[in-house]
Amino acid sequence: MDDVDYYELLGVRRDASAGEIKSAFRALAKVMHPDAGGTAGTFRLLKSAYETLADARRRAEYDRGVVAAPVPAAAPAPRARRRMYRDEPAFVPAGCDVPPSSLPWWHLTKHQPRIGYVRTPGHAPALGMGLAAVVLAVPLVLPEWLPPFLLVCWLALVAAAIAVAVRLARLYLAAARAQRAAQAEFGERTVFGVADDEPVGERLTSDLLVNYLARLPGARVFHGLSRPGSVFADVEHAVLCGHRLVLVESKLWLPGHYEIDDDGSLWRNGHPFRGGSTHLFDAVAAFADHLPGVEVRGVVLVYPSRSGEVTTDETPGNGVSAMTPPTFVDDIGTWLAADCATVDHHVLRAVRAQVVREPAA
Repeated sequence: MDDVDYYELLGVRRDASAGEIKSAFRALAKVMHPDAGGTAGTFRLLKSAYETLADARRRAEYDRGVVAAPVPAAAPAPRARRRMYRDEPAFVPAGCDVPPSSLPWWHLTKHQPRIGYVRTPGHAPALGMGLAAVVLAVPLVLPEWLPPFLLVCWLALVAAAIAVAVRLARLYLAAARAQRAAQAEFGERTVFGVADDEPVGERLTSDLLVNYLARLPGARVFHGLSRPGSVFADVEHAVLCGHRLVLVESKLWLPGHYEIDDDGSLWRNGHPFRGGSTHLFDAVAAFADHLPGVEVRGVVLVYPSRSGEVTTDETPGNGVSAMTPPTFVDDIGTWLAADCATVDHHVLRAVRAQVVREPAA
């Protein structure tokens, strides 16, 4: 194995960038991992090649031939690994305790009043009346006798001004009716659906959404959504704010570093992750098709299933990101806050229609 060229093993040029090396490793790991039919020894060699070339100092030494290609020590026996990651029945992951004052968007929850369901064009009647007044006043600044051509133009302007004023008045009345209907249908309610208490991650996420994101003026929280065309609760949680919708899944996974690749594959500590999956990719695509004009994102919210730290790479893959609760509150809160002054009752009604179960009256 010492004679194996790491660049040839990964299939990259000797001047390949760090990103190219990472992409090559991930592509090969999917077929060379023992869980995918490869051998443990070959995968260890592949991992050694990646760790050497991904580190700038070790790569320089390797290129100079200062150090021989290191062969990792034998992997621990599967039984020892299972003992190391055995379940901790009494372990409960901590909830989100980010100080609200540290959030860049939190000031919006204090200084912006709760808003209505539509932007009623209250200026419409005044604008129409002003336009008509200006047109009707034109003859006052012209000679008493108007040539036939100017008289015809003036009459045309009067007719156009009246038509515009009537159109604006109708829009105003329609918007006002829609606002009253939305207010009667939704009131000041901000949470829809029933949140599960088990597993513990569901309760923690429910509390997080209510205590943080639901405080935004235009935010509406949903629990138990079905994908368009489905009758099952495919999405555990969601938050709608203006024309932005985030779908959320809660996961209790082993401590480690998680990321989602461009093709949607899950990784933990640089290895393909076989201990869990997500259905958010299909849900994000389905809601994006169902709600044109609405930005849809997915987030896998990861809690540790035992003592240890969870970290994530928030870069999205296929529209879905892996996040820890503090990062979620900061990043997604900032993203939603950019459109927190709008509640589009058409979008709200469409999302609410996907709620599988409402609380008992």
